[in-house]
Amino acid sequence: MKRTAHLGVGIGWRPEIADAVERLPDLDWVEVVAENICPGHLPASLLRLRERGTTVVPHGVGLGLGGADRPDPARLAALAERAVALGAPLVSEHIAFVRTSSPALEAGHLLPVPRTRDALDVLCENVRIAQDALPVPLALENIAALIRWPGEELTEGQFLAELVERTGVRLLIDVANLHTNRVNRGEDPLAALDAVPLEALAYVHVAGGVERDGVWHDTHAHPVAPVVLDLLAELRARVDPPGVLLERDDDFPAEAELAGELSAVRAVVRGAGRRPEPPAPRSPAPAVPGGSGAPGKTPAPGDLPAARTRVGLGQAALLSALVAGTPVPEGFDGRRLRVQSRALAAKRAGVVRKLAPELVEILGAAAYREAFLRYARSRPMTGGYRRDALDFAEHLLIRDLPEDAAARRRLTEWWQDRAGVRPPGRLARWARTLLPGRRRPPRPDAPAVAAAGAHPARSGHAAPARHTGPAAARSAR
Repeated sequence: MKRTAHLGVGIGWRPEIADAVERLPDLDWVEVVAENICPGHLPASLLRLRERGTTVVPHGVGLGLGGADRPDPARLAALAERAVALGAPLVSEHIAFVRTSSPALEAGHLLPVPRTRDALDVLCENVRIAQDALPVPLALENIAALIRWPGEELTEGQFLAELVERTGVRLLIDVANLHTNRVNRGEDPLAALDAVPLEALAYVHVAGGVERDGVWHDTHAHPVAPVVLDLLAELRARVDPPGVLLERDDDFPAEAELAGELSAVRAVVRGAGRRPEPPAPRSPAPAVPGGSGAPGKTPAPGDLPAARTRVGLGQAALLSALVAGTPVPEGFDGRRLRVQSRALAAKRAGVVRKLAPELVEILGAAAYREAFLRYARSRPMTGGYRRDALDFAEHLLIRDLPEDAAARRRLTEWWQDRAGVRPPGRLARWARTLLPGRRRPPRPDAPAVAAAGAHPARSGHAAPARHTGPAAARSAR
């Protein structure tokens, strides 16, 4: 495998810290959430970074390569377009699923794939499809997980090693996610580092989090914990990583603190800090209980549709339990699923709040959160976050909410301005309250919203929705 180009030490570019990022000393490169930029209208800050020779790598979050369905050609084309626009040497994505097609549900988050032969077969085929569609190499990231699939057949290291062997894909190793899975799933991060083919390493992620009630939350909104830097040092003792990137997505610190975190990461990469002794040879990690761990063979073409069906059924059952209140699938930890479900609803409320701050202004912060969480319990997300904001407003208006007439009038105007149609009449509203689960067909003059319009794992920002018809002029004001 050809070695990935040297990237150096970088940081995740976010609009909130764009000016600070430009001033950071010794910055080699930045990573940008692919779905949050428009190739024809790149932010001025990114253009200035590129002009001075800073490498920019697009990091996708919406492909769902671990899902049961084949990758969406439109999403692949969009990621390819961003790679070309940024002059990127590679692109990255995640080993995760983010949606199901039957039923049509969006997680708004990166969810783990089962480490089974079926899931690996499907993932490998999806990766090959993506590689054929992309103009630059693809790197895939291991994700943080709160829940564990029953019946797993491979460890994380075995799963990643066979993925690389069968596809030649590069790896993006997130050491913070390795720590998260150590706390939440009892997995050994050193065993994973020993098992993965580090010659396939494209770059490394480092991020902060926090532990609450025995659960590690990969927030990207807290300082990097020493234990995560220790894992970075363990990786550095095994290989000289082509690139290391600090992620921060919320609760951004002062510029000096951000620079200090980046300096701490750079010190570990250069071997000046928190570097352990070279590890003693370790025996290969055992497979998970019940699994053979033996290398599998590439499935025959006729086997893959059946594998996709089996994987799809399992993912649909899990996602439905998380966002639609269906029963917990057999073998899952019900308590952990409830924690994950609450986290998804809270994140959904937070992203919509960022995309549509007017809703908070109209309803008030406390009333908005209470109303949105109540709405989320009965209305799974089936499109992007922008669609979700409109659906939430309509959900309130159908019920003659908010009770304050002036606030209801402001909410109606906000909804009309963006949906481009009149609110439903009283008879229609009454009928819809009798059929709360019924989905309405898309309105022909409503703005089109991509399901991947916001970062499901980290950022609350989304690519601008495209408007057509008379609503476009109003929404552009």
